[in-house]
Amino acid sequence: MTIEIASSGAGPIVGAGTTGVLRLPRQVLFGRGSLESVPVLVRPHGRRALICTDATMAATPGLAALRAALERAGIEVSLFADGVPEVPLTVVDDSVRHARAARPDVIIGFGGGSSLDLAKVTALLLEHPGPLEGYYGENLVPGPVLPVVAVPTTAGTGSEVTPVAVVSDPQRQFKVGISSPYLVPAYAVVDPDLTHGCPVIVSAHSGADALAHALESLTAGRRRPAWQSTLPVFVGANRLGQTLALEAVGAIGSSLREVVVSPDDRDARTAMAHASLCAAMSFGSAGTHLGHALQYSIGAATHTSHGLGVGLLLPYVLEVCRPACTDELLLVADVLGVAAATDADRRIDAAIDEVASIIDAIGIPGTLREIGVDRADLPAFAAQTSTFGRLVDNAPVVADEALLLRVLEASWEGDRDMLRTVPGPR
Repeated sequence: MTIEIASSGAGPIVGAGTTGVLRLPRQVLFGRGSLESVPVLVRPHGRRALICTDATMAATPGLAALRAALERAGIEVSLFADGVPEVPLTVVDDSVRHARAARPDVIIGFGGGSSLDLAKVTALLLEHPGPLEGYYGENLVPGPVLPVVAVPTTAGTGSEVTPVAVVSDPQRQFKVGISSPYLVPAYAVVDPDLTHGCPVIVSAHSGADALAHALESLTAGRRRPAWQSTLPVFVGANRLGQTLALEAVGAIGSSLREVVVSPDDRDARTAMAHASLCAAMSFGSAGTHLGHALQYSIGAATHTSHGLGVGLLLPYVLEVCRPACTDELLLVADVLGVAAATDADRRIDAAIDEVASIIDAIGIPGTLREIGVDRADLPAFAAQTSTFGRLVDNAPVVADEALLLRVLEASWEGDRDMLRTVPGPR
């Protein structure tokens, strides 16, 4: 069946597995001890490196080891450690000023997603004129940026392999994104040992974010690429990303609870780092959709974390999308190990129930009411979300304001059955 979707010109959705797009770093290095590879990656580009991080990560043994390894390799290191969550434009300006004085050949992002995004936009503004708002949106970066080596210390955002950087602009109500294949870091170095010591709540929320990345990219709308034109940054669910997304879902299903219960479990930490990486490689081309769209309004209103918001919403988003994603959700049931039933509807029920169980087990509330959302605000949230075209249009169902409100109402009540009567895909 051909499913149509409101879109910005990317074309009609087509059957599963017919096309594929991946945009990845030149090298992705994964494994314990892979931090030691950073000097080898930097040296071909020059002898000066700037590390973008925050004050907490600057004081860690991992950062000290990285700096020492670079200096032993004859690389001059400059440190910008004033990064903060959400990357305000004032911090971007400070980082760029610091970088211009240091004249780095390579930018190293070290830390969570905000530090990696700071490294990306710093690398952008060293090669292209400001202001940064000139690049908000998709495909507006005119060419390559300074090489970035991205070294994540959390398992969730996946910014080390994605074409996106998110910043906070005081002139705008919501966070804004810059999306361009040129923002994909040159190198991603994912050393699971760097996630040890990560606070449990950060591990939980970032893990929920990774699960949402995997499942939203897997269930995104499918569109026929216009190969003769510049492709949109996010092309919808596709054959190349599907395997990565399912790999991520399976790994998260078997490890996220354990990371929260036993934070020192190295095997669980490794599995979650692997899952986050796979999920990001998938959504970096496929994109995300309704959960991420709705979270913009909810997060701004409740001042709750991105991972908490998308995790809370995820079971409801899967429920509303299931008419268009039965094949994908049956695969999710398989990789989560809940496929004992033979009836397809029951298998999908079990898959979404298991996702909800994971979210509950890591301490994320199950309803919007529990995080302080006033039911009277739901219509305004739906109206706001309907304007976020890049995300809403990437859903596998036509998500107008009325449907978005139904998702919000079900999420507020904690009742997925409220979404069972939603019409199927067009």
